[in-house]
Amino acid sequence: MKPRARDLGIELGFGRPGPLNAITDVKGVSVGVSTLTEGDGPLRAGHGPVRTGVTVIVPRPEEISEHPLFAGCHRLNGNGELTGLEWIRESGLLTSPIALTNSHSVGVVRDALARREFEARGPGKLFWSLPVVGETWDGCLNDINGFHVRPEHLFEALRSASAGPVPEGNVGGGTGMVCHDFKGGTGTASRVVRCGGESFTVGVLVQANHGERRDFVVNGAPVGRVLDESRVPAPALPELEGGAQGAGSIICVVATDAPLIPVQLERLAQRAGLGVARLGAFAGNYSGDIFLAFSTGNPGIAAMNLGERSPARVALEMIPLGHIDALFEGVVEATAEAILNAMLAAETMVGRDGVTAHALSADDLVAILDSYGLRSAAPGGAPGKGL
Repeated sequence: MKPRARDLGIELGFGRPGPLNAITDVKGVSVGVSTLTEGDGPLRAGHGPVRTGVTVIVPRPEEISEHPLFAGCHRLNGNGELTGLEWIRESGLLTSPIALTNSHSVGVVRDALARREFEARGPGKLFWSLPVVGETWDGCLNDINGFHVRPEHLFEALRSASAGPVPEGNVGGGTGMVCHDFKGGTGTASRVVRCGGESFTVGVLVQANHGERRDFVVNGAPVGRVLDESRVPAPALPELEGGAQGAGSIICVVATDAPLIPVQLERLAQRAGLGVARLGAFAGNYSGDIFLAFSTGNPGIAAMNLGERSPARVALEMIPLGHIDALFEGVVEATAEAILNAMLAAETMVGRDGVTAHALSADDLVAILDSYGLRSAAPGGAPGKGL
């Protein structure tokens, strides 16, 4: 297993992570993946090479369509998709697991989530379903127009969902992704924060497929400029129709056990953009940067989706605004660390037509940070030269 940022003594910010340093540190949240890698050589649409998959985040053990959670969302730049957001904006409720895949497989994964709900509710029940499915574009490495993701891959990811450590790097929906012109993918991190004398956890999962090499910074060190293309070649990105060369995106999913209402969760989702920017990305015109946040901390709202059987009143809790900054800071730090964890976990990948996305070398990263005195600790937690 490749080292994560903290294994290398790299701390992004000052907060303390949860036991797994993952979105699954939020009690009740589980994550599963289905990874598709097959074939090599020239691109043959419908045949491969295949470098893609599905990631699924299950927000609670109970059936979420019948026991919803408060949620909020934010669009930093809208050249992307995360389905179901209009109902989240309208109602403030998340009523679906969250799945992530490639751009051209959103439809099949969305339909599979609707079928999952049908099977969970049982036959004979009439209902409507607005599943939440996000995408980033993996056509640099993957036969994206081959439509290799099928319903069974969503169900495979659901069956594998676990509340334990989260697979990172070239897995699930992150399999074929590129980040800051290095190999990107799936990453996660968490923070335990204090709000008004109580401890809460905030966790982030990213599907990182964004950013340019020259802009990549870690703790202020210009890593992308040092590891420029003369040292680490960038993948040969194709020019898309309309001239959108180098288009990329990131989906960030934020979970917390802090009792927040939808407008607060919108604000929490917004802060993920600051975590993306902390590593140098600026949400270019052709980037889809979309963020979703949900809270498991208001169990009373489980009755809000029962129609006429709902109670006339529901007791809710919320964090006072004077204490919410700790959660904001936790989201920023965990988002940045999740992106870096995705890049460090990723392996060099050769995709269609021999296009190669090289992994970010942990040794190179540590050497650069040490040269600038910007690594906060040595491996194992001993003091380093940095912050």
